[in-house]
Amino acid sequence: MFSTATYTERRKKLRELVGSGLILLFGNNDSPANYPSNTYKFRQDSSFLYYFGLQRDGLVGVIDVDNDIEYLVGDEIDIDDIVWYGSVESVGEMAERVGVKHHAAMRELADIVNSARARGQEILFLPPYRFDNKIQIMDLLGIHPSAQKEAASLRLIKAVVKMRTTKTAEEIEELERAAEIGYKMHMTAMNLCRPGVTEQYIGGMVDGVANAYGCMVSFQTIATQHGEVMHGNPTTAPLQAGRLMLVDAGAETNNNYCSDNTRTTPVSGVYTEKQKEIYNIVVECHDHVLDVAHPGVKWWDVHFAVCRIITERLQELGLMKGDVEESLRAGAHALFLPHGLGHAMGMDVHDMEGLGQVYVGFDDEVRPSTQFGTNALRFGRRLEKGFVLTDEPGIYFIPALIDDWRKNGTNAEFLNFDKIDEYRDFGGIRIEDDVLITDDGCRFVGKQRIPYHVEDVEEFMRSRK
Repeated sequence: MFSTATYTERRKKLRELVGSGLILLFGNNDSPANYPSNTYKFRQDSSFLYYFGLQRDGLVGVIDVDNDIEYLVGDEIDIDDIVWYGSVESVGEMAERVGVKHHAAMRELADIVNSARARGQEILFLPPYRFDNKIQIMDLLGIHPSAQKEAASLRLIKAVVKMRTTKTAEEIEELERAAEIGYKMHMTAMNLCRPGVTEQYIGGMVDGVANAYGCMVSFQTIATQHGEVMHGNPTTAPLQAGRLMLVDAGAETNNNYCSDNTRTTPVSGVYTEKQKEIYNIVVECHDHVLDVAHPGVKWWDVHFAVCRIITERLQELGLMKGDVEESLRAGAHALFLPHGLGHAMGMDVHDMEGLGQVYVGFDDEVRPSTQFGTNALRFGRRLEKGFVLTDEPGIYFIPALIDDWRKNGTNAEFLNFDKIDEYRDFGGIRIEDDVLITDDGCRFVGKQRIPYHVEDVEEFMRSRK
């Protein structure tokens, strides 16, 4: 965790941004996997962690903005817990460690909330995503879980988004540490990539690296020969010569800051000419982001700059046709790129997505689209120094989507379906790195670059032992 001063200053700024009310920040509880005492690895709520820094389950942070009082609420562990898990800090000791002067048992939370309501204070909370917290909110405030997303405080959401989107120097250091782990993960995958090795084995070894060097993976690892499947989790299928292996994986540091990278590696060690043609288009898109992303530019425009490259290059290969700008407006490129260029990154791999993507990635100037493909763009607003986003262009050949568009004549004036059919078994390619917006441009997060240019990948594959 960071220094006491970091959490004290964060809560002070939150109070200033919110202005009034009683803020409830719910930490997470243990989550059973298949019976109560067999739990998934504990992961603290990111917003609670951002303002209170504590990794223990069963805690709630309370910030009384009007009266400048803060509480850490939670129960002490009993002797049975100590037998199994060892001694831990008391709630009071934890509170002191993060600069909170008051602490209370969980049974006292209702009294704190009811007293605030009696004084006419507004109770502010973030949209909950775990059912135990939803039940606790219902017990405290009488709001049914189905209504809690709408009842969450927009004022609090916007304040948290404003703070967490811009990364401080110490947060960037954590993201660099996550990138180091991500580098090890992907180099492991590339080193293992060869015919006969199963997707499951590669995915398991990649996950092990994340667990060994950090807290956990930042999301379920994608390791697949079917790169056209956006979330292709590993199967028991062995890798086949001539195919491409797409691995999308990331790590969390022990302070829960994330990395997210994707590489697409030839199982045989070299790309075929057909694969190389498509792959180099994705490389061009990936690298173009470094040239155009800087403070003041809309990420929406960066996304469409990449879509323009895809359209122009696929026209050169004969897969697309027609006026480029009209094709872009129609969304014809989404047959090949049905997702956005990237998303915000930080303590969540899709940073703060649970607070509402419309508040994280958009604003009054830039609004989300309903058009297929563009509707999956999770971030569109103007960039600012300290933002961290993923740069993840891709080109995919999805047989079911191709058939659907052909059958319905979708964007037929911009697509050469007969030529596209020659790529039905191609799969998909994605290349992804994390970018930090700087004073006058952007840079990749992480000192070591996972190989992705054709010559670098093939050289690495040749040099493996």
